[in-house]
Amino acid sequence: MEQGSMEATNPNPSSMSGVAAASAAELLCCANARALLDSVDAFLFDCDGVIWKGDKLIDGVPQTLDMLRSKGKKLVFVTNNSTKSRIQYANKFQSLGLSVNQDEIFSSSFAAAMYLKVNQFPPHKKVYVIGGEGIVQELQLAGFTALGGPVGAVVVGLDPDINYYKLQYATLCIRENPGCLFIATNRDSVGHMTDLQEWPGAGCMVAAICGSTEQEPIVVGKPSTFMMDFLLQKFNVSTSRMCMVGDRLDTDILFGQNAGCKTLLVLSGVTTQSTLDDPSNSIKPDYYTNKVSDILSLLGE
Repeated sequence: MEQGSMEATNPNPSSMSGVAAASAAELLCCANARALLDSVDAFLFDCDGVIWKGDKLIDGVPQTLDMLRSKGKKLVFVTNNSTKSRIQYANKFQSLGLSVNQDEIFSSSFAAAMYLKVNQFPPHKKVYVIGGEGIVQELQLAGFTALGGPVGAVVVGLDPDINYYKLQYATLCIRENPGCLFIATNRDSVGHMTDLQEWPGAGCMVAAICGSTEQEPIVVGKPSTFMMDFLLQKFNVSTSRMCMVGDRLDTDILFGQNAGCKTLLVLSGVTTQSTLDDPSNSIKPDYYTNKVSDILSLLGE
């Protein structure tokens, strides 16, 4: 992988006009679940709304992951939630009784740090972060400092402690520092901070900075395929032999389609059946089902 060879993209979901976007989604059933399993070597899972909600596992997830591993499938977890680093996510998986190692986790916090690294961000410049500890940790692991100045990049992710001062300082850096990068971990409008309700997502913080700077960010999380470049480097699997499993159409499913993966939407998170069926929705997964563990039951495992 050559330094500076990767660029994050910010695709417009409404512009998708390919076959995958136009075809009707198939409800997962015994026959197509078996065909999907046979055609895939790696399953890519979103986490919030797919594996867990808040700190509560979704029913049947451990058994389903165990079954897929027993059949030789590679499992990868690709999350837009930037509040944790990969190490912190590995600890969360372990606390929930799931055996997942750090190398199987690709988070938007990691993607933000890697974007700076592969694009040779000057080490003497600092990064201002609106976001959680996960971003700061990944930046430090990549050799960057999130304190002091001069600020050469602003990274915006989910920040439950967002305030007017943070918005002002980020705006000042982007508008006044020549060449200052504006990087967004993701633009999810809402997310599952708990298992009971949806909370405002990183997209709210990103939108505020877009408004104050009149600039658009470099988006490194889904649906940008930036993380896919690292995933392909780690796992020797063609994207045509991968299946992206997620609960959001405009991030998870679009990410899979952009990368050339098969796609499976689960209705256990943000997206509802009515949203999927809405005539105005142009993003159609290959398959959809209620929850991840339906794979297990449909295969009779």
